[in-house]
Amino acid sequence: MDRYFNDKITNVFIKGEVFMADKIASFFRFKELGTNYKTETLAGITTFISMVYILFVNPEVLGAAGMDKGAVFTATAFATAFGCILMGVIANYPFAISAGLGINAFFAYSVCIGMHVPWQTAMSGVLIAAVLFVILTALKLREKIIDSIPADLKAAIAGGIGLFIAFIGLNNGGLVVANKSTLISMGSLTSPTSLLTIVGIIIVFVLMSARVPGAIFIGMVISSIIGMLTGIIHIPTHLVAGIPSIHTTFLAALTHIDKINTPQLFVVVLTFLLVTFFDTAGTLIGLAEQAGYMKDNKLPRAGRALAADSTTMLFGSLLGTSPMGVYVESSAGIAVGGRSGFTAVITGIMFILATFFSPLLGVITSQITAPALIVVGVLMAKSLSQVNWNKFELAAPAFLITIGMPLTYSISDGIALGFIAYPITMIAAKRGKEVNLMMYALAIVFVIFLLVLKD
Repeated sequence: MDRYFNDKITNVFIKGEVFMADKIASFFRFKELGTNYKTETLAGITTFISMVYILFVNPEVLGAAGMDKGAVFTATAFATAFGCILMGVIANYPFAISAGLGINAFFAYSVCIGMHVPWQTAMSGVLIAAVLFVILTALKLREKIIDSIPADLKAAIAGGIGLFIAFIGLNNGGLVVANKSTLISMGSLTSPTSLLTIVGIIIVFVLMSARVPGAIFIGMVISSIIGMLTGIIHIPTHLVAGIPSIHTTFLAALTHIDKINTPQLFVVVLTFLLVTFFDTAGTLIGLAEQAGYMKDNKLPRAGRALAADSTTMLFGSLLGTSPMGVYVESSAGIAVGGRSGFTAVITGIMFILATFFSPLLGVITSQITAPALIVVGVLMAKSLSQVNWNKFELAAPAFLITIGMPLTYSISDGIALGFIAYPITMIAAKRGKEVNLMMYALAIVFVIFLLVLKD
């Protein structure tokens, strides 16, 4: 009798688990998207590994402004987890969200150090920019702007981001370095860290060429093991550590809102808004092109994706971290097959777990992620084939976007160059009437942005 009841109870649990698994798969539309739990989980972990560096970079950058590094670490982790899970659940896209690079440096070095603005006041500026972000999203203005961008320029944005992240990978791996005489040059190919990057590139290239599923993730794991065996990467002495407190940064943004009362600080808020706005728009377009989501030059559920992004920026400012946005490293997860929001949810869960296992994360160095970024750059560059290079009026702005992103080290700056050139070349080609009014307006905004705000 006991065995009968035990079997019955076991059977109920098994059926319950199957039912729940089917429900989750249905919610994230696995069948429609041609994916499964294994692929999505692997993609989520791959995205996490590709972008986990932000947990260590952001505290270093914001720490220069006087913020507590431990608090920034925790705030960044929780805000990232919140954003990834929100994106996955409400928009069903495998796009991760975290603190933006570049804008965090602007926050710390330009605003706090250069302008002598207390970090609490600067964080209030982020909060105000986030509120404006939410309002613009609710009015569907951001969605209208994305829809108004011509297909050729969207393809150029995707290709430009590919070159940009490949350049970041080459630099992180020590293969391309700064040079005062020639701006950049080849790095030392005999240093241990560079050799580890090269080995990683070869491994991933071979696995990708052999069509091995999860090639990027497998390459990272093998490279990490090689790095620890050779002593290039330190083996962690312990695995678990306590979660640093965020009491010094939590809700600090609310205490200095009244300090945003000068033209200079209004410009700071506007810069936070514009840079994050177009960095996210460009990244969304690039990732959507890579994953094949674009339909009739539009991104389905764009409003939901943008709502997740703007809400996360607001949430992050309250926790105490710099502006948040969609992360280009999401392309690594997409490259291994991630197609649904379950990928982003897994990434978010990994960031929550990361707060407990911070010593272990030191294994994932820039040399480990560099090959992944380079390979993803190769994959995203294929979008450039969609640009009509035979029409100079389209080719010129597309080229400026593509080359501008890696050379200015900014997605928004690259977009600015192309968007300013686009109406000019179209008018010269007597095709001015084909230019959307929104594109004319954006050209003017970017001229002001480059000439006034960037100074």
